[in-house]
Amino acid sequence: MKTETTAPPHARRWAALAVLSASLLLVVMDMTILNVALPDISADLKPGAIELLWMVDIYSLVVAGLLVTVSALGDRWGRKRMLITGFAVFGLASVAALWADSPAEVIAVRALLGVGGAMIMPSTLSMIRNLFTDARERATALGIWAAMAALGGALGPIVGGVLLEAFTWHAAFLVNVPVMAIAVLAGLILLPESRNPDPGRWDALGTLLSIVGMVALVYAIKHLAKDGVDPLTVGSLVLAVVTLAWFVRRCLHRSDPLLEIRLFRNGAFSSGVIAALTTSVAMAAMMLLMAQWMQLVQGYSPLETGVRLLPMAVGAGILSPLAPAIAARIGARTVLSGGLVIAAGGFALLWAAPLTYLTVAGSLLLIGAGMGSLAIASAVIMSGTPAAKSGSAAAIEETSYEVGGTLGVAVLGSLAATLYRGELPPGSPAVVRESLGGALAVARESGSAALAEQAKRAFTDSLTQTSLYGGAIILVAAVVIWFLTPRDLDLGASQH
Repeated sequence: MKTETTAPPHARRWAALAVLSASLLLVVMDMTILNVALPDISADLKPGAIELLWMVDIYSLVVAGLLVTVSALGDRWGRKRMLITGFAVFGLASVAALWADSPAEVIAVRALLGVGGAMIMPSTLSMIRNLFTDARERATALGIWAAMAALGGALGPIVGGVLLEAFTWHAAFLVNVPVMAIAVLAGLILLPESRNPDPGRWDALGTLLSIVGMVALVYAIKHLAKDGVDPLTVGSLVLAVVTLAWFVRRCLHRSDPLLEIRLFRNGAFSSGVIAALTTSVAMAAMMLLMAQWMQLVQGYSPLETGVRLLPMAVGAGILSPLAPAIAARIGARTVLSGGLVIAAGGFALLWAAPLTYLTVAGSLLLIGAGMGSLAIASAVIMSGTPAAKSGSAAAIEETSYEVGGTLGVAVLGSLAATLYRGELPPGSPAVVRESLGGALAVARESGSAALAEQAKRAFTDSLTQTSLYGGAIILVAAVVIWFLTPRDLDLGASQH
């Protein structure tokens, strides 16, 4: 494979990686902390149904809309500048939560957090690509990066539970402030600046198309899951297809595209993106259903639920940093595809074995271990990308995670809801059929223990069946990735 001249390694690259990993850890933690805090926010501010919907959705809509634009801006303006600005925006939005005393103000804070998150997440990836010029070191660094993401997802509910037991919901925002202040100072000292030396002209129309298209796509998926097919869903989907198709065509016909779509011509790059997308689809739905099962069926508190979800972080935390070394011995294709097979086995275990916590812990451990292969997915995506195009690669990877998570909740979440309703008696009240929480509320009011048990059993069955479908999606992806990825792919010989 043709390689470019390798630049000398940055002297403080590992210290810089600590800053990048810590910032990613906090951003991922913050997303899960806020999910835990939303019931308290709702109880305090009493938002209407539409306001509550926007509280939940605005963050992902802003992130999805801005990822491509912000990554392209970072390539031009400077990736360090973009990252430090993201830290500042995230921290200031968290401080602003102190004065948020209405649903509209919380929505505004969440939107501003989305702007900061869109600046931070792809910038960490593109900076790792430029800091670590040796491909094997870069793979190890991306393994650490992936482990921090998994750890953040696991620690969020635990930290959120602790904070909410001791303080008001504002603490879920304020915990970000000191960490972001430290990240700004450390970033200014430790991180080098990097940018694309020849970015070309800025594509204003492409910027508009990417923002409108991604926001419309994510909105259509979310609206479809909540309200089904209606004129608004169809209109949003049509708008997304038209604008994104126009955007892709524009990028393919420009010498200086806003997003380097031509990266998909590389089979290994496409494999990494497929791995990120499909695992996000399965994981988002499973984590949502598992958290509900633990709290509503098993009766655990949010804090107890967070602690019981830790086996997944343990599996990912151990395997993610080791994945590059394993890939060097048995091949990147084997680790990338094989890791997904292991994760699929974890999903299948939820379906095949009686659903006790021992089964759940074993399943989560397998899924976390399999997710270690995502470190190789990131290494394949970033190592096979020229340094000047690292912003595009980072935007594509992060968009895969974002869209995958949204699709997972929409498609597999809707499937789980259908399976749940299918096991309830015909003629059950709408509130019982809508959710397990609604069924348990009706059961408490009516004193019907039988209804509560039937609803819990229906939800448990829907969880196990949906886990089977989630595992099947990952297994199909593993097969596709096996054929797409070159057998002799060597991360140490990837493009520098």
